[in-house]
Amino acid sequence: MKKCHLTLEITHWVTSELSLDLNCEFTYDSSDPLAVTLVLDSDGERPVRWIFCRQLLADGLVSRVGEGEVILWPLFDSDGERSTFCMRVGAGDRTALFEIPIEPVGQWLARTWNMVPLGTELDGVDWDELVQLAE
Repeated sequence: MKKCHLTLEITHWVTSELSLDLNCEFTYDSSDPLAVTLVLDSDGERPVRWIFCRQLLADGLVSRVGEGEVILWPLFDSDGERSTFCMRVGAGDRTALFEIPIEPVGQWLARTWNMVPLGTELDGVDWDELVQLAE
C-alpha cells in the first residue's frame, strides 16, 4: 500500500464577493485505487472529508464534469490558460464552492498515475472472492 499526499491553500467562495483561504489535503491510497480523498479545512477544528473518483478529478481539470454532490470545472486566466478549477460539493441548499490551483493538483495526480497507472486500478481484484462475499 502506497500513499500520496498534497497539502495546499485553496479559496472557499462564501459568496461571489467574499472568499476565505483555507488549507486542504488531497490523499491517494493505492489500496483504494479508484478514489481520492479531499479534506477541506485540514487544520481547522471541523475538517470535512470528501471521497470521489480520481478520474473525475483529472477530468475536472480540463472540462466541466460531475453531477450530484461533486461538480468540477476549470477556470481560465486572461491568457486563456487553465490556472484554477472550481469544485462544488454538497447538494440542495447546502453546497460549498472552492477554487483550487490546477498546477499542483495536476502534478500530484501525475504521481498517483505513476503509483497505479490508468486502466490498471482493478488488476489486483480477486473477483471470485468478491462474488463469494456477495452470495
